[in-house]
Amino acid sequence: MTSVMEIYQLLPKTNCKQCGKSTCMAFAVDLLARKLKVDDCLPMVNNTKYSSDYDKLNKLITPVSGVTETGLIVHEDKCIGCGNCVVACPVNVAADPFGAGSGKAPTSDKVIFKVEDGIVKAKNVQECRRFGENKTICVACIDTCPTKAIEFV
Repeated sequence: MTSVMEIYQLLPKTNCKQCGKSTCMAFAVDLLARKLKVDDCLPMVNNTKYSSDYDKLNKLITPVSGVTETGLIVHEDKCIGCGNCVVACPVNVAADPFGAGSGKAPTSDKVIFKVEDGIVKAKNVQECRRFGENKTICVACIDTCPTKAIEFV
């Protein structure tokens, strides 16, 4: 997973403010959050001495396929369908206490995680605690996944 420091190291570090941010570090934070684009850094775009770093940054920031609005990715090639995330997700438990919350297959369509054809699928991601106005950092699904098939970017 890309860090703010990795992004910052590739920036010109001129603190020119042409991007609308007060520092290159602030730009790096917003770039990682996908609030800005690499092209918003005008020195990188206009000065060929930054060409190599510009290309590296674009590769780091390129959206990953399968990413949801919450930044959730389920790597289907790593998923073994164990269902640990299904029963660990607090939203699943609250939405379906007698299904997902009890260790059985979800009986509600309001759950976030569901095992289908032996692989976990993410549904209703807008219900994830990491999404929306009152978002919180929840890692229940990540912590319980034995194959590290779930991540947030």
